[in-house]
Formats: sequence, structure tokens, C-alpha cells
Amino acid sequence: MSDDMFKGLNIAASGLSAHRQWMDLISGNIANANTTRTPEGGPFRRQLAVFMEMVDADGEVRGVKVSEQIDDESELRRVYEPQHPDADAEGYVSYPNVNVVTEMVDLIAASRAYEANATTLEAIKSNFMRALQTLQA
Repeated sequence: MSDDMFKGLNIAASGLSAHRQWMDLISGNIANANTTRTPEGGPFRRQLAVFMEMVDADGEVRGVKVSEQIDDESELRRVYEPQHPDADAEGYVSYPNVNVVTEMVDLIAASRAYEANATTLEAIKSNFMRALQTLQA
């Protein structure tokens, strides 16, 4: 029984970590929604988190993690702004493929998932406390 409780703690903690990383990526996407020039060259590209389950040697799931951060390869927004310093020969500026509304929806989803993991940790902690009180009685 106690091993299962510790497994639950580890899984919920990994979920907290993974969803915090996702929220960090979303924050970066929003912060760079209008960045037309990056050190790599060209406009910023939306970053996506790829989640992966963590499995032990026995094949049992031990949690979740962000396995990698990838660029969203969808089309960039092109806006006609001939006076902009990053405009091309036709007067168009390529802006990041970041939609702030989409990012806010993702942020809400990541936040709710984070809260669910925090609630799970609290429930497990409460069960530990009840078990200790029972043993002391």
C-alpha cells in the first residue's frame, strides 16, 4: 500500500514539473508573439512541448516528462508593412506563428493540469497523515 502511495507522489510530482515546463513555453510564446528577428535569423517560431511517459524497467508507468521542445512549423503570418525594417522586397513582414488566444487556451489547460496534480499530492499527503494518526491511536 505505501509503495503505491509513493508511486502516486512521484507521478503527481512529475506532472507538476512537466506542466510547469509547458507553462514556461507558453509564456515564451506570448512574450515573443511579435518578434520578427531572432539570433538564429528570421522570426520567432512557436514552441511546443512533447510529453512522454516515464516507464521503469518493469514497464510500469512512473510519470510524465517533457521529452523535447519543438518548433511549430506552421506558416508564419505575413503582414504588409513596407516601412518595417524586416520587410521583404515586396513589403511584407513575416511575424511569428503565435496566436495569443490559442496560447491562452493552452495556458488554461496547462494550469488546470498543474492544479490537478497539486490536488493529487495534497490528497496523498492527507492519506499519509490519516495513516499516521491511525498508527498512533
